[in-house]
Amino acid sequence: MSQGLDDIIAAETRLSSVDGAHGILVVKGFSLDQIAGQKSFEDVAWLLFGGLFDDLPDARTFAAQLGHDRSEVFDLVRYIDDGILALPPMDGVRAIMARIADGEDLATATRLLAAPAVLLPAFLRLREGQPPLAPDPRRGHAADMLHMLNGQVAGPETVGALDTYLVTVADHGLNASTFAARVVASTWSGLTSSVLAGFAALKGPLHGGAPGPIIAMLDGIATPDNAEAWIEAALARGDRLMGFGHRIYKVRDPRADALKAAVRRMAKGSNLLPGRLKLAEAVEQAALEILHRHKPDRPLDVNVEFYTALLLEALGFPPDAFTAVFATGRTAGWLAHAREQRLTGRLIRPQSSYVGPEPAAAA
Repeated sequence: MSQGLDDIIAAETRLSSVDGAHGILVVKGFSLDQIAGQKSFEDVAWLLFGGLFDDLPDARTFAAQLGHDRSEVFDLVRYIDDGILALPPMDGVRAIMARIADGEDLATATRLLAAPAVLLPAFLRLREGQPPLAPDPRRGHAADMLHMLNGQVAGPETVGALDTYLVTVADHGLNASTFAARVVASTWSGLTSSVLAGFAALKGPLHGGAPGPIIAMLDGIATPDNAEAWIEAALARGDRLMGFGHRIYKVRDPRADALKAAVRRMAKGSNLLPGRLKLAEAVEQAALEILHRHKPDRPLDVNVEFYTALLLEALGFPPDAFTAVFATGRTAGWLAHAREQRLTGRLIRPQSSYVGPEPAAAA
């Protein structure tokens, strides 16, 4: 038995490959550095969907369809009532997405892909007492999401930063939420059910729920000079240092570098971000030195969550919404894996090893 299914191959996939020993992520034949900052999110979603839907159009038509579906799913915003607004953003978005009918067709997939980009900004605005803003199908996916969030037309570096993030997290092997989506898909339940399973798994702090606490860490450290003492104290208390270490990567997470580069590009046009970036880089340097000193036998390096927190904060998302933004990008991967499982897999039904009590012997 393998606890956590480590090293167990549970699926064959043509979608993505994670080489943790060498820090390499490949998505549909492209290394991360070939798509992050180079391709739009809709282009990468189209790439992932390739071969999985018979009626998949060309990339430009697909992007236009996604824009159309953002406008269509805006109708779901009317269901965001006070009860929904009392939930965390991840749960609120998931609850409204459950209204999308289950199906296996491309139309269902594009509606599900469009939905979180529309529902999350609407949720956040309504929570602040502001009216939701309707999508503009003429905009790119990332640009439209930012406009729906803050009502302003974002500049190219800002749009590029969100696009880079969504692309970077779109797919990442057989992680917990993707496996959950594939398990549900293997029952032929439908794409909506598979995506909702992905949402449920991603919200856990051991999977996608960790970037928010990084903001609290940066706020607690406050200045670069405090980084070393703060980190030493945290480790002495036995606290987990968020943003460092990864279950798969034994070297630096390649997604961290892609996001750090996006933050640096965005910082050039910002008054506040350069100082925040300087603080984060000081924390990164101090943490790596201290972790190496305290745990020399463990390969702990920066993971995707560290610069995710900085990037999403700069874009205007509150920390409690970070995981929902993650889900906005990862929905592309969940949908692709669900379709791949439906087309090429079988019902996932592993065995368990019973370790409970045996029946009492008859007298």
